[in-house]
Amino acid sequence: MTINALAPLSWTPLDDDAVRYLRALAADAVQHAGNGHPGTAMALAPAAYLLFQKVMQHDPSDPQWLGRDRFVLSAGHSSLTLYSQLFLAGYGLSLDDLRSFRKAGSLTPGHPEYGHTAGVETTTGPLGAGLSTAVGMAMSARYERGLLDPTAPAGASPFDHRVFVIASDGDLEEGVTSEASSLAGTQQLGNLIVIWDDNRISIEGDTAIAFTENVCERYRAYGWDVHEVPLAADGSADVQGLHAALVSATASPKPSFIRLSTVIAWPAPKAKGTAKSHGSALGAEEVAAIKVELGLDPSLSFQFDESLLNALRTSVATRVEGVRNEWDAVYVAWRTSQPERAALLDRLLAHELPAGIGRAYPSYERGASVATRKASGEVINAIAGIMPELWGGSADLAESNNTTIEGGKSFLPEGSGLPDTSPYGRILHFGIREHAMGSILNGIALDTLTRPFGGTFMVFSDYMRGAVRLSALMNLAVTYIWTHDSIGLGEDGPTHQPVEHLWSLRAIPHLAIVRPADANETSAAWRSILGRRAPAGLILTRQNVPTLVDADDAIAGVDRGAYILRHADDAQVLLLATGSEVQLALAAADTLAAQGIRARVVSMPCLEWFDAQDSAYRDTVLTPSIQARVSVEAGATLGWWKYIGTHGRAIGLDHFGASADYQVLYSEFGITVDAIVAAAHESITSASGE
Repeated sequence: MTINALAPLSWTPLDDDAVRYLRALAADAVQHAGNGHPGTAMALAPAAYLLFQKVMQHDPSDPQWLGRDRFVLSAGHSSLTLYSQLFLAGYGLSLDDLRSFRKAGSLTPGHPEYGHTAGVETTTGPLGAGLSTAVGMAMSARYERGLLDPTAPAGASPFDHRVFVIASDGDLEEGVTSEASSLAGTQQLGNLIVIWDDNRISIEGDTAIAFTENVCERYRAYGWDVHEVPLAADGSADVQGLHAALVSATASPKPSFIRLSTVIAWPAPKAKGTAKSHGSALGAEEVAAIKVELGLDPSLSFQFDESLLNALRTSVATRVEGVRNEWDAVYVAWRTSQPERAALLDRLLAHELPAGIGRAYPSYERGASVATRKASGEVINAIAGIMPELWGGSADLAESNNTTIEGGKSFLPEGSGLPDTSPYGRILHFGIREHAMGSILNGIALDTLTRPFGGTFMVFSDYMRGAVRLSALMNLAVTYIWTHDSIGLGEDGPTHQPVEHLWSLRAIPHLAIVRPADANETSAAWRSILGRRAPAGLILTRQNVPTLVDADDAIAGVDRGAYILRHADDAQVLLLATGSEVQLALAAADTLAAQGIRARVVSMPCLEWFDAQDSAYRDTVLTPSIQARVSVEAGATLGWWKYIGTHGRAIGLDHFGASADYQVLYSEFGITVDAIVAAAHESITSASGE
């Protein structure tokens, strides 16, 4: 077996000593920093210690080991809960790192940051993000097993692992955890275990002021296996009770929810059970009193007995060695028996695309009329056959978003009773849960082996913005498919017509927003996105648009973010456009040419990729000496001034739309060829100083 049943708990006085030191370290670190969240870390010290020292399968010498269990501290404000365990287990953190808590350049920032500190599986801090991301991790584990080892008995595959979460009251108040937990129950994610730190305290005091439902009954209703662990006799978290709950949870075919009662800041004489202990340093006097309660020297800070530390690290190493030897043997046998799947894993680990994928992307004849959402769906299905790591779906909008992989089967557990399903299916059904969809995509991408995508209408990107921001912060390879990109969706009206969204999304650092002009640019956009390993949003039309660009030109141009679509010798004005408005810019150039005005047309599908080009290329496309410029985009104009300058004119929409046929709306709101031509004349006049 590679995913072991939990052994009976052996808890000795040495373990009690370790927890005493951990509680004091939490108080010391926050006191030294002058700010932070000591109380939760103090209360959770025994629970986190139990997980890292006795329960989880992990290897401090190899933080990216494929067989490791994942740990997510959804209560990211209590980062010391995680840092102290990473220190104790030997992940490379030292006492000096704990002394540097929340300091510039330290390995122990205020909230855990993925890619910054070894052992941190995901960035957490925005409440609810961790638990909902963990749902994606659990789903990813199942899908990857299906790719690599689908016939192994449960628990016997080297790709079986568990996902453990510590969540706070605040996490469970956030709506995104309700969304994600509901879906986790539907998916019967038996590899997901959530420990709820029920301390009944938040910044504003007793959680009863805003949080009174029966949370355990809520999770039972979601389809989870639920356990409740009351306080130990001394008022601290009950380690024996928690271990018993974990034994049951790890054997359950359902996701498990464990209510762990704690007293925040236990055993601080004055601060325990208070709101002050949630988010403030406790004061030197109280910290000293805590150490007295713990039987430690109140005059010393950052204490940890060296011999005890060495003993604990040796214990972890010994446990890890046994687990790794067993796992390695199973892994080697798997590689030997399944060489084709082993080759797939090697490619996925190397982050290489499949051979021949360049030939799989569809191309379109110029003049064809295709909605870019439809072209995107055709690209997905064209490459899916040779790219098994590509999977995804929609927030209940698949037919509109064109996100269905034909024949891919729906990702649902055995026994769902629904047609065309498989526990290893490629089609994800998120339900109407945009925020959870974003978090789940992040959890999938954090495994780094597969390439997930998720779709909804662009206007609803607002609902998932928190998850999108975290995707950008962690630089995850997630592809967002945001369709119905403008007033071009027509009759659904202003509630569904995005206006400010393009520039709002472009404001997120490290997120590429790609708005292709036609079907060939859409195909090229997918090629460029998959060739990178970074988050990207595809912004796609509902309405048909003419195919304007040859496939080869689109491939070269889109990858650089912007390119000259129509040259003009000694151009007098630059017409800059994205998406469905590129066709208007081309028509305006024709009208201007008939008037004796030479206009260069620039397609700018991705401003972020264009900005990343060298200055020589950027100046070739947007020649600095040509100051007469017009931007054309059916959305807010606020960011275009960077590209069009003082003499430029911006054609767009700085107000909400309306319910009408899209052609009527474009005309009514002045996004027309005539408006572009008039703006070009104005800009030329302004640039000439007349």
